[in-house]
Amino acid sequence: MGFVVSVEQPSVAVASSDDRFPVRRIYCVGRNYLDHIRETAGADEREPPFFFQKPADAIVASGGAFPYPSQSANTHHEIELVVAIGTGGAQIAPVDALDHVFGYGVGIDMTRRDLQAKAKEMRRPWEPGKAFDHAAPCSAIVPATRIGHPQRGRIWLAVDGEVRQDGDIAQQIWGVPEALSHLSALYELCPGDLMFTGTPAGVGPVVADSHLTGGIDGIAEIEISVI
Repeated sequence: MGFVVSVEQPSVAVASSDDRFPVRRIYCVGRNYLDHIRETAGADEREPPFFFQKPADAIVASGGAFPYPSQSANTHHEIELVVAIGTGGAQIAPVDALDHVFGYGVGIDMTRRDLQAKAKEMRRPWEPGKAFDHAAPCSAIVPATRIGHPQRGRIWLAVDGEVRQDGDIAQQIWGVPEALSHLSALYELCPGDLMFTGTPAGVGPVVADSHLTGGIDGIAEIEISVI
C-alpha cells in the first residue's frame, strides 16, 4: 500500500504584502569581500567566484529562533545581501542578469566554523559547516520594482547591540550581475532560487541567548535570537 507524505514548501515573506516567495534552492557565493578574504583565507583576491548550497528548509524568518547547532563549539554569523530569482535561465550574460531578479533581502549565512575549518584541512566538502538545519535566516524579500537594483548601501550586523560587521555592498568583488552570470553557467537558475552574495569582515561567534540584528540600508533588516 502506498502512502503520501505532506511536505511544506519552504518560503520567505514578500515585504508589504501577504505573498510568499517559494524557495527552490539556496546558492551562496564564497569569499566575495576583500576584507573577509584577508581575515579568514589569505586567498587570491580576484579568483573566479565559487559557490556552495544550503537546503531550502534551512530558512529561518526574521524574528525567529536559531537553535545553536550540534557538533559545534564555534558557530559564526555572516551577514549577506540576498538575491531572489524571479525568471530562470542558463548562461546568462552579466548585462542581462538583473532582468532575472525578483527582489532583494538580507540573510545570515550561519556557519559551523570549526567543522568548516576541519573540512578545509582534510579537503572535504563544506556541507557540515554550511548546510545544516536553520543555517539560512532571511528577511522578507523586497521586490526590485520598489527599490530598483541597489549597488551600494551599508551592510551591518550587531550581536547584543554591539556592531561586529560593518561594510558596504559596493565592496563586493563580484557584483550581482557578474555573480549571477557565473552561477548560471554552472546551474540553470529557476524562479524561487536565492543567492546569498557573501559577507564583509567581522564574522565571529555566537552563543546561546545572543540576539542578532542586522541590515542593508535601503533594503531590509533582520533579527534572530540564538537559543
